[in-house]
Amino acid sequence: MKKFRKVLDGLTTSSPGGTIGSPSCGSAAGTPTAAPTPKEIDVQETLASENFQLCKTVRHGFPYQPSALAFDPVQKILAVGSRSGGVRILGRPGVDCYCQHESGAAVLQLQFLVNEGALVTACADDTLHLWNLRQRRPAILHSLKFNRERITFCHLPFQSKWLYVGTERGNTHIVNIESFILSGYVIMWNKAIELSTKTHPGPVVHLSDSPKDEGKLLIGFESGTIVQWDLRGKKADFRIYYDEAIHSVSWHHEGKQFMCSHSDGSLTLWNLRNTTKPFQVTFPHGKIQKDGRKESCKPILKVEYKTSRNSEPFVVFSGGLSYDKAGRRPTLTIMHGKAITVLEMDYPIVEFMALCETPYNNEVQEPYAVVVLLEKDLIVVDLTQSNFPVFENPYPMDIHESPVTCTAYFADCPPDIIPILYSIGAKHKKTGYSQKEWPISGGTWTLGSHTYPEVIITGHADGSIKFWDASAITLQMLYKLKTSKVFEKPKQGEGRAAELVEEDPFAVQMVSWCPQSRIFCVVGISAHIILYRFSKYDANTQIVSLEVRLQCEPEDVISPSENENNPCFSEPGSHSPQTYHQHPASPSSGTPEGIKDSIPCLKVKDRVVRVPPGYQAELVIQLLWVDGEPPQQVTSLDINSAYGLLAFGNCNGLAVVDYLQKTVLLCMSTLDLYGATDPYQRLTRSPRRNRQSTSGKFCMRGLSNFYSDSKKRIRTSYQSLTELSDNQQSIDMERSKSPTSDHVNGHCTSPTSQPCSAGKPRVPMGPEGPRLTRRGPGRPPFRKAQSAACMEISLPVSHTEESRENSFSRSRSSSVSSIDRDTKEAITTLQFGESYGRKSDALPTPCLWVGTSLGVVLLIPMSIPTDQEERMEEPVTIGPSGAVLMLKGSVLSFGFLDCMGALIQSPYEVWRDLNAPEDPDRPRRNKLVHFSPSSSQDTCGEGHLAVVCSERQAKVFLMPSQSCLFVHNITESSFVLRADVVSVCNSVCLACFCANGHVMTLSLPSLRPLMDVNYLPLTDMRIARTFCFTNGGQALYLSSPTEIQRITYSQEMCDNLQEMLGELFTPIETPEAQNRGFLKGFFGGNAHTFDREELFGEAAAGKASRSLAQHIPGQGGMEGMKVAASGAVGELARARIALDERGQRLGELEERTALMMTSAETFSKHAHELMLKCKDKKWYQF
Repeated sequence: MKKFRKVLDGLTTSSPGGTIGSPSCGSAAGTPTAAPTPKEIDVQETLASENFQLCKTVRHGFPYQPSALAFDPVQKILAVGSRSGGVRILGRPGVDCYCQHESGAAVLQLQFLVNEGALVTACADDTLHLWNLRQRRPAILHSLKFNRERITFCHLPFQSKWLYVGTERGNTHIVNIESFILSGYVIMWNKAIELSTKTHPGPVVHLSDSPKDEGKLLIGFESGTIVQWDLRGKKADFRIYYDEAIHSVSWHHEGKQFMCSHSDGSLTLWNLRNTTKPFQVTFPHGKIQKDGRKESCKPILKVEYKTSRNSEPFVVFSGGLSYDKAGRRPTLTIMHGKAITVLEMDYPIVEFMALCETPYNNEVQEPYAVVVLLEKDLIVVDLTQSNFPVFENPYPMDIHESPVTCTAYFADCPPDIIPILYSIGAKHKKTGYSQKEWPISGGTWTLGSHTYPEVIITGHADGSIKFWDASAITLQMLYKLKTSKVFEKPKQGEGRAAELVEEDPFAVQMVSWCPQSRIFCVVGISAHIILYRFSKYDANTQIVSLEVRLQCEPEDVISPSENENNPCFSEPGSHSPQTYHQHPASPSSGTPEGIKDSIPCLKVKDRVVRVPPGYQAELVIQLLWVDGEPPQQVTSLDINSAYGLLAFGNCNGLAVVDYLQKTVLLCMSTLDLYGATDPYQRLTRSPRRNRQSTSGKFCMRGLSNFYSDSKKRIRTSYQSLTELSDNQQSIDMERSKSPTSDHVNGHCTSPTSQPCSAGKPRVPMGPEGPRLTRRGPGRPPFRKAQSAACMEISLPVSHTEESRENSFSRSRSSSVSSIDRDTKEAITTLQFGESYGRKSDALPTPCLWVGTSLGVVLLIPMSIPTDQEERMEEPVTIGPSGAVLMLKGSVLSFGFLDCMGALIQSPYEVWRDLNAPEDPDRPRRNKLVHFSPSSSQDTCGEGHLAVVCSERQAKVFLMPSQSCLFVHNITESSFVLRADVVSVCNSVCLACFCANGHVMTLSLPSLRPLMDVNYLPLTDMRIARTFCFTNGGQALYLSSPTEIQRITYSQEMCDNLQEMLGELFTPIETPEAQNRGFLKGFFGGNAHTFDREELFGEAAAGKASRSLAQHIPGQGGMEGMKVAASGAVGELARARIALDERGQRLGELEERTALMMTSAETFSKHAHELMLKCKDKKWYQF
């Protein structure tokens, strides 16, 4: 507990300029100002550095760039490896674990130690790793690094502790799983093939032991050579030389025949009785042409040959289609008897695997499903039904269905919001899935005690919004909303509006959600904002459309003259706010070209539409083109249900909309908001010439380009990631002509919306005219406000130091010194709340806090009618007060505390369904919930604390005096990307995420550093754009285009994480092998007498060369090591003990049988003697 008592005075005498500009605000971390006053601020801070620890919690979504697949048939868990070195292990819903190899090398192959709780990974850096899965967070027990050979294939027989490793040179090595040391037994390629063979057989592409005899190892080489190696005799039983390259091999369970897939699209079936030629050759998809030749087919990359008791064998393979059928999707083919079923996939197949009932390879396999790993999806096909339906995937594998463009995270939501969203979303679920349960059902997971309702919202490039239930570290989709349904489909060749965005005109840029009032607001990339209300009933509605002309300039007055000097007006120059629907070609007062160019980017549906239950669009706000210039992107947004107001801004200015009366209340440039209190001396700009551009392509492509491996240089500002035109020279010349270049404010490449000054002829910018090679609203945002100065981010162009992948390089100067170069000032953050707009205010009133890219904070008080009827009729009055606060760098966020240090929430209206049937007994009334700063401060009197954070520093102000109490310079070398005031451990703190990857927390109100962790050494654009904090010490970001990574910075949650995670390993009895029968055992060879230990152990095979491979001990801990090391041995020991016990029982049975025989003989002898004794006696002698 730490108590801060600071004496403040002069609260009413200091001027705004003097308070802000004076050095008294301090520059050191947590430095208080010395402004004495009789009033005391008494805040007891309960948070300390011991309350914070940063760790990853769980990763959701589809593994990015998958490369390998494995399944444990006993534990029923699935592992997926990726090209970035990640391994995802999946079981029943809730059992989801992510592991990462430190090297980052691609995972080539995965092998489970079946029912042992361990996993072997083979990576592209020629290293084998043994993972212990018997702990909730798996760890590496051993690693083995091959130095001279490259690993190409691995095989681990069931219940064996010896791993076969094939290499690129064609050799086969054997690794002991317990010690992770190479055996001296090596199958060299030149021993495997005939001495007369003159060519190298190629890398090993297949290894498997014969189901008939474990002492026989089948080795497949890439060139088409197949060798069955006798491990005991150390010689080849047979060799097969085939003309076509081999991709995979699969045994029949009896071990008498096997099937190969080849590069020419053929399948060959080989019988061990005659290996000179294949028993059968088939081209499943190759038809005979007219000239009698077979069609050339693509390679069959993998085949699986699985037998079934009650039906024909299953042959499942990928690829093999003919080359002439261009454009066909990747396929998985299932051959069952004479029936051939071709399943078309949406993405290329990476790997597939048949799931079988038994783990033994010498028993009838009985396949029941096929797991298919695609490049961007995971599906499971049900083999038990003739139409082969797919199972409904319980994991959130479709986060990336359309590229994610923004995220939002809400903890401690109202408890009723998740069930109601789920009930609405369940009505739109797809059908046609298999009725059986999801087959990957391993592990255990229970709902932890530390759970509360959490919701994650993702916005996507196609305009869709997804609501996810994120409670208890799981993720399940609740509800999907398509924002594109609000608009008419853009037709080809429909003028400039159609050319605006080529691919993703509806892409979501920003979302704002009030869970209590269920009001939802979406900002789109085409400079549009959609307001949604939630209803449990369907309705017929007509969407109201407002068009706003937010292109204000000091030298080019757009608004009518009667409104020029009025800071509070309800009619912007572009339209009359009473006109709800406007046509794209509606006239605009202000410029001669307004009639032609005052059009929105998209066309809202102007007819009555029937909307289903859920979120229903009520209002669409669109920014207009002005004189051939596209509208600038919306950079900030806030909505308040208690006030009925929506505010948004961009680099041109600010607009406030009354969404209850459907009117625009305020539409002003940033300079007009200052009035006479502008803190900067701005230079007058010279008139600009017409932009002459020869580029034939508009620079506003879809957001999908952001996710491709583009080789283009990208420049991004605080709200947009903008691709430069390929014609870089023309842009550089363009900048050199104008002193108002975009070097400082990268978001607004043009400081003015008018292409030329008054008095000079304007050049028409129609569809035929030259289009501007400048930024447009076609780039993904950095959620909320980031920085007004330009951030240059390089995507990979080459592997040189000049263009590092996913790294920030920022060329910038301080905001203050750059004012003379560009007076454009963007609105970077907005927040409604009860505050004091003026120093003289005695009571809090509704206010709008405005933060700009130049570090300026403006307070705009509002007068809102309180009566419900008056609110719908009387206008809301807004007047900028002139109150100005200042910080270094672009303003990112606001937070409000009372004088006791408690967080003040923004007021909201309790949700009520506007479409619900009327109840005469209960008239509808708006129920507002206010958190007034004065209501909770009887001890401190009136006033509250305002926390303002910019990209460089944080300050705490006392309102209404506007005095700076504390200031902390967060970073000098980097800049803050995201900052939020969040509640942690029943207190509040300021959480910050910097561009250099640091995650920090500061105490409130003293701004004392509590935690500073270098979490991400390199921050890329995706993370910077999607990182967001929430209450409870949690945060998330998009770690890859397909995955969401959740982290916690709370020590309490880190301590409880083990309880929340699922168990991967469950103790299960290994199923017993089937009785083979006397004849099968007698004639089927001596498979069960094969002892690998005698053959591969050090005593028999010797030691391997030390230079061949290097053993690296893992960090899994001794206990885990013992568990994993004792796994395979323990299973063999248990088997030996069981055999000994069986033999002992048989011996006891034999002894008992001998005793019975002896007893029977004794009885017979005694009976015979008695008979002889009594034979001559008469009957009367007895």
